[in-house]
Amino acid sequence: MTVPIPRIVTVRQNILKANDATAAENRATFAAHGLRVLNLASSPGAGKTALLERTLKDLGQTLRLAVAVGDLATENDAVRLRQWGVQAEQIVTGTVCHLDAAMIGAVLPRFDLPNLDVLLLENVGNLVCPASYDLGETARAVLLSTTEGEDKPLKYPTIFNTADVVVVTKMDIAAAVGYDHVLALENIDRARPGVRVIEVSSRTGEGMEAWYDFVRGD
Repeated sequence: MTVPIPRIVTVRQNILKANDATAAENRATFAAHGLRVLNLASSPGAGKTALLERTLKDLGQTLRLAVAVGDLATENDAVRLRQWGVQAEQIVTGTVCHLDAAMIGAVLPRFDLPNLDVLLLENVGNLVCPASYDLGETARAVLLSTTEGEDKPLKYPTIFNTADVVVVTKMDIAAAVGYDHVLALENIDRARPGVRVIEVSSRTGEGMEAWYDFVRGD
């Protein structure tokens, strides 16, 4: 008798069903506290932490901000962000290449949610796995750096198709790396028609006001 081979897709659906239920619980918690929660996703080195640093520096006096940071190992990013006087909690995922709703739910008791305006979630650097996992966030920002190539949205359409905003980072070196602004916008629009695009430089401050509007929900 031949033993049937389990279908991976069935297991995946079960995992995502459980994740979605937990994400709904997270979302209800956030809503109860009037909390805006942003999930930042990108490939490694696209500039998520630099963007968060500049955001905390510029908005920390007017908004009550906190951060949860996902990485496979180390607490380096959380330590880096704490220098701006905000609470930053590290989530060490080990071999898991994304944050999931349960990880967020587990870290929430460390935060004083009633006294926060915005919770920023820095996802693990990866453009594949994070696309499938709802964390309960209010909105998702997908970052694309000028150094990565304008075809990245076409190579990873799923994550870009989940974006509420696409943030193009490292605009201060765009000319030096030959960034094609028109082509990048065309490819982003092909992956996610009509999505808002914000081009920024965390170093110089270019475009950051538009990003801050998004952080505030304006």
